[in-house]
Amino acid sequence: MKTEEKKIEKIYHQAEECPITVFMEQIGGKWKPVIIWVLLLNEVMRFNELDKAIKGISQKMLSQQLKDLEKINIINRKSYPVIPPKVEYRLTKKGKSLKENLTKIMEWSNQNLK
Repeated sequence: MKTEEKKIEKIYHQAEECPITVFMEQIGGKWKPVIIWVLLLNEVMRFNELDKAIKGISQKMLSQQLKDLEKINIINRKSYPVIPPKVEYRLTKKGKSLKENLTKIMEWSNQNLK
């Protein structure tokens, strides 16, 4: 009986304690997974290339999402001192480590959510 009680015992007292919630808050949402996936497929991209590759995202939203991903070390932003400004984005090692998980989420979604 005590084993069954442990199963229904709350593991997290608040949703913010759950690692899945943390993941969804930092990397989830409408645009961040798409940005990560596009960079996984293309390795290095400039801002305008990302903007063209992701239909429906505003430049302001793309800029904010890139800043957020840079802040948590998922992407690296490299700026070149030229005119006009040249900025490249690429995934960090940490960002590249999401490939297997995102692939599995995509496969599951294709099988179960269409």
